[in-house]
Amino acid sequence: MSSGGKPLLLVMVFLSQEHQALVAQHYDMIYVPAQGQRDDRSAAASALAQRGPEIRVVLTNGAHGLLPQEIDAMPRLELICSLGVGYENIAVAHARDRRIPVTNAAGTNEECVADHAMMLLLGATRRLPYLNAGVRRGLWRDQLARPPQVSFKRMGMLGLGAIGRAVAQRAGAFHMEIGYHTRTRRAESAHRHFDSLLELARWCDFLVVAAPGGANTHHIVNEPVLEALGPQGVLVNISRGSLVDTQALARALRSGKLLAAGLDVYEGEPAPPAPLLDLENAVLTPHIAGLSPEAIHASVVRFLENAEAHFAGRPLLTPVS
Repeated sequence: MSSGGKPLLLVMVFLSQEHQALVAQHYDMIYVPAQGQRDDRSAAASALAQRGPEIRVVLTNGAHGLLPQEIDAMPRLELICSLGVGYENIAVAHARDRRIPVTNAAGTNEECVADHAMMLLLGATRRLPYLNAGVRRGLWRDQLARPPQVSFKRMGMLGLGAIGRAVAQRAGAFHMEIGYHTRTRRAESAHRHFDSLLELARWCDFLVVAAPGGANTHHIVNEPVLEALGPQGVLVNISRGSLVDTQALARALRSGKLLAAGLDVYEGEPAPPAPLLDLENAVLTPHIAGLSPEAIHASVVRFLENAEAHFAGRPLLTPVS
């Protein structure tokens, strides 16, 4: 049994020592973050085999997820929380069948992600990594073509949730015209809605991917979309790597059918995207857009708030529908 009357919590993702101490004030904790490969579940499997019947809460994230068989190994499980906005690999339907609520950390990192998206856009469009490295080799401006500016262009948003809106707000400061594609028009938005992603790609200069992952959006940014974006177009992805066809993107960047790309996420994480590694016009960061000290702390606090509400019988702050 868990000690001191605290509920037993299974933590499947990394927490700093400070956040482990914060969480441990409220829960007895089994800490089994994936080691090495993101899909390594061996430590969690061992914990479930030993103490699965005692666990009442799970803290995971959208990338690592929680499998149906893992849920079934915890007969007392009553709450699943994602330490982030995404929940695409959490077996939400299976949890619903067990009447186990699922929450995420919506509202905690969109400002950080939007900052990072603009950094990727500016860095890719203005060729920042190339210029930075070039200066160290003696490069001078007269030796290269002038990179285009970002201001007064058209930004297309694939997805207009909290992160998409935060990116669009920043783009407005660059005097950009904003268009977006979502399954349904957002009545509250003054931005132009496009019925198809292909139409949006033809219209915009920059396409920012800020939509959820999952089967419905797998490779939604494909060769036709990239060709529609065109040789002066720039792609930015700060959502999930599965939305972009990596091979098609590499071909477009290599052939000049696309100007540049800035990616914080890519298929096969955490392994680097091999087809893009030798391309100067692909700017890559290691899925860090939502990770600032401020955002991480806010997400841990959001987990604690949701869990406190659950055990107090109050409505959850950020339930996953």
